[in-house]
Amino acid sequence: MVINEDLLEILVCPLCKTPVKLVNEGTGLKCETCHRVYPIRDDIPVMLIDEAKIEET
Repeated sequence: MVINEDLLEILVCPLCKTPVKLVNEGTGLKCETCHRVYPIRDDIPVMLIDEAKIEET
């Protein structure tokens, strides 16, 4: 299942409050400002700073 578009519109990075974008074939949500990628597990976004991985590009 893909993240609902309405939910995706309101999700923001908990660290810098920038909207996130779906990446990695729907397995993560990336913040373009701080480059953190938050995982999606069992169709639920895990928006915890400690769970995010930092990707440079």
